[in-house]
Amino acid sequence: MRFLVALFFILPWMQVVTANAAEASTSPQTCTKTVEITRTIGPATVDLLKRVEKRAAQEKCSSILLLVNTPGGSLDSTRTIVEMILNSPLPYLCLVSPSGGHAGSAGAIILQACHVNGGLTGTNLGAATPVTMSGDIPKDLRQKIMNDTKSWLQSLTKLRGRNDQFGQDIIMEAKAVTAEEALKLKAIDYAGPTVADFLKFANGRKVKMAGATTQTVRTGPQSVFEFDTRHKTLSLLTDPEFAYMLLLGSLALLYFEITHPGTMVAGVLGGLGLVVAMIALNKLDVEWGGLMLIFLGIALLIAEMFVPAFGILGVGGITSFVLGSIFLFDPAKTFGYRLPLTLIAPVVLIFAAIFIGVSMLMIKTRAVKKKGGFEDLMGVMAKVVSLEDERHGQIELRGEIWKFKSDAPVALNDSVKVHGHKELVLHVTSYKES
Repeated sequence: MRFLVALFFILPWMQVVTANAAEASTSPQTCTKTVEITRTIGPATVDLLKRVEKRAAQEKCSSILLLVNTPGGSLDSTRTIVEMILNSPLPYLCLVSPSGGHAGSAGAIILQACHVNGGLTGTNLGAATPVTMSGDIPKDLRQKIMNDTKSWLQSLTKLRGRNDQFGQDIIMEAKAVTAEEALKLKAIDYAGPTVADFLKFANGRKVKMAGATTQTVRTGPQSVFEFDTRHKTLSLLTDPEFAYMLLLGSLALLYFEITHPGTMVAGVLGGLGLVVAMIALNKLDVEWGGLMLIFLGIALLIAEMFVPAFGILGVGGITSFVLGSIFLFDPAKTFGYRLPLTLIAPVVLIFAAIFIGVSMLMIKTRAVKKKGGFEDLMGVMAKVVSLEDERHGQIELRGEIWKFKSDAPVALNDSVKVHGHKELVLHVTSYKES
C-alpha cells in the first residue's frame, strides 16, 4: 500500500523532469556567429555582413562577433554597416583583434555602433579624420565631412552610453589610443587578453536594440564564417583603382575590336570587362557625371582619327578624360578618397599616346594611298579559274578569288582585265579584245 502511495506522488514529478529534459535536448544550442573584418571597409564588407546575418538566422545563433582589424574605408559603406548594426535583431559584439591589430577610421566608427565592444591587449583604435591618398582635400569640403561625421559619431556614443568626447577627438584631432586607454576613457567596454574572455564578459549584458527595446546578450560556441570566393572576388573588383583600370582596359579592347574587326577575342573580353567594371563602379557609388566625362574623352580621341580637326578633338578628349578621372569619386562620400594623380597622369598619357599614334598612322596611310576599295582594281590583269557559262565565273586576282561578268565570251585560263564592278561582281574584258 505504501509503495502505491509513493508511486502516486513520484510519477508526476518524473514526468515533469522527463519533459524538461526532452525540451532541453530539442532546443537549439546557442552559438555566436563570428567573422573577421580585415580588409578595407567597402561594398564587399557590406555584402559579407548581410550574408553573415542570414547565416546566423539559419543557424539560430544568438549573437554576431566581428573581429575587427581594418585601416578604414568608404564612408557610405560604413553608414550602411552602422544602419545594419542598429537595426539588427541580434546583438553585435565587436572586438579589435588580433593583438597588434587596430580599428582605424571607419573601423573605429563601426566599433562605437556595436552593442558590446572591446579590444585585445596590444591593439589600438581611433584616427578617424578624413584623408586622401592624393593630398589634402579642399578646406571647406574637409570641414563639412568632419562636422557631419562628428555629429553622427556623437549620436552613436550617446546611444551606447560611451565617452562622447572621445568620439569627437578621433574625428577632429585624429586621436588614437590603446585598448587599455580606451577602456579608461569609457570609449570601449572591454580590454583583455583573449576572445574567449570577451565573450564571457559580453554574456548576460543588457543592451539597447532597435525600437527602444532591451535584450540580454547570449554567447555560445563560435560558428566561424569563412571567406569564400565570392567575398574575395568582390573585394578585388570593388577596389577603386582596380575598377578604374578594368574600365579603361575594357574600353581599349573594345576599341581594338572596332578598328580590327573579326578578332572576336578582344571584343568578347572587352564587353565582359566593361559590364563587370560598371557593376563594380555602381557598388562603389561613383559620380556618373565623372564616368560620362571619361566616355566623352575616349569618344573625342577616337573621332580625332577620322575627322580632320587639327588636334582640337584630341585636346578636348584628353581634358575630358582627366576631369572625368578626377571627379569619378566624391571625397564627401568616400571618407576623403579620390583617385591619386599618380595613377591618373600615366594612364591618361598612355591612352593619349595610343590614340594619337594610331591617328598619325592613319593620316600617313591616307596620304600614301589616295585611292581605295575597288578603284585599286581597275585595269588590273586577272586569270579565269572557273566558269559557270562563257560570260560568268571566277577569276584569280592578286591571290584572291572574285566573281566576274565578262563583256564577251571567255575560256578557262584566259587573261582578262578589270574595268568596273557591281557590288562584289567584277566586270572584265577579254585581254585579247582589250
